[in-house]
Amino acid sequence: MKVVKKVIYSLSKPLTYICNLSLQTGRFPNQMKIAKVIPIYKSGDKHQFTNYRPVSLLPQFSKILEKIFNDKFALFIEKHNIINENQYGFRENRSTSLAIIDAVEEITNALDKKKYAAGVFIDLKKAFDTLNHVILLDKLEVSGIRGLALAWVKSYLTGRKQFVKIDEYTSETKEISCGVPQGSILGPLLFNIYINDIFNVSWLMKLILFADDTNIFYSTDNQRELIKVMNTELNNIKLWMDYNKLSLNLNKTKVMFFGNYNTNKELSIVINNVLIERVTEIKFLGVFIDDKLSWKQHRHIQTKVSKSISIVNKSKHILGYNSRYLLYCSLILPYFTYCIEIWGNNSKSSLHPLFLLQKRAVRIVHKAGYLDHTNNLFYQSRLLKLHDLVDFYTAQLLYRASWKLLPSNIQKQFLENEGGYRLRGCRNFKIKLIRTTKKSFCVSVCGTKLERFK
Repeated sequence: MKVVKKVIYSLSKPLTYICNLSLQTGRFPNQMKIAKVIPIYKSGDKHQFTNYRPVSLLPQFSKILEKIFNDKFALFIEKHNIINENQYGFRENRSTSLAIIDAVEEITNALDKKKYAAGVFIDLKKAFDTLNHVILLDKLEVSGIRGLALAWVKSYLTGRKQFVKIDEYTSETKEISCGVPQGSILGPLLFNIYINDIFNVSWLMKLILFADDTNIFYSTDNQRELIKVMNTELNNIKLWMDYNKLSLNLNKTKVMFFGNYNTNKELSIVINNVLIERVTEIKFLGVFIDDKLSWKQHRHIQTKVSKSISIVNKSKHILGYNSRYLLYCSLILPYFTYCIEIWGNNSKSSLHPLFLLQKRAVRIVHKAGYLDHTNNLFYQSRLLKLHDLVDFYTAQLLYRASWKLLPSNIQKQFLENEGGYRLRGCRNFKIKLIRTTKKSFCVSVCGTKLERFK
């Protein structure tokens, strides 16, 4: 143990010196700019190179140096509010669930006011790999990153190289002319700066981004106006992407119309003379959303949960209780908890099939009979039932709202009671007056009702 500590200490001294020298001189060491790319097979024909995912491996010391710069860089960006509020990717205290909540609140607010609403789900081709270095450096300078910091980023981006390794075969080293390093710590933050001014292209439509995952929503009282405005604004966004050398995949870009539309009128969204495909359901940040906001399609997790249960069931005669419990928490529970505060606030009948699967899984963990009651089993395992999980994650969101820890777009959905007297319910949130059932299932409504019964 003492020998290991001495080795770590001896390595830390030159590493600290390299880091300080790099930041003081504004130069990134050339030895840390070489990446090893290993292709990982995905699916399909193994002889097609497009069926492989390239995984870039960077030197560990370069990641330590990136981490030091990234922490200071992120602090500066958050302090001066450089990144738009509607960007949820790779930012502190933000997640995919918050991005989905923002979108759902936007749609249901429009439907509750008898408006027409539509969403366009844009697909970008290799966004991180096609990022232009010259444009990025200009945008960094406009954002206030100048002097030594800008010189360091320029040194970090330029002169990078990579080679491909397959088994024992290694290719020659080639220079990288564009893009941010895959697998890097600093890359996502640089991409957020690069795409940030897309929010200035359209002031009419609402853009919700999670890094390169771009989603656009618009609502209005007039159906014809909705089509006209969206076609105009989307073509402006296409021009912005062309100027910034980002490639829009029009074949994978989809449009979805929410609410009751006049089927006699043509509903066609066209970008660059290409008709965008209309869909009634789509996978949005890992959650299946449909044009009725019923969340029925998201019940596809029943199939995945069933497969995971079969794995636990096959191992119950070999593994002990602790191992089976660990398998439940790692293979089954994540399907239930991911964004459950969104799709879980629904009618009890829609959640019932999933609850039956959960009870079956708990019986297997305890090696109980097929018809045994599960109340005691849940209590012994200290596991929450599906309906309790919904309340638990909704309550967590309400707690963050009460302390104003949510992004401003979501925080404004929760309004505190007004009044001059400090009564017991003075800090409770207002229960909104709503018209539609879909709005009643939103977390901004379900959460405030849950708070009243706390």
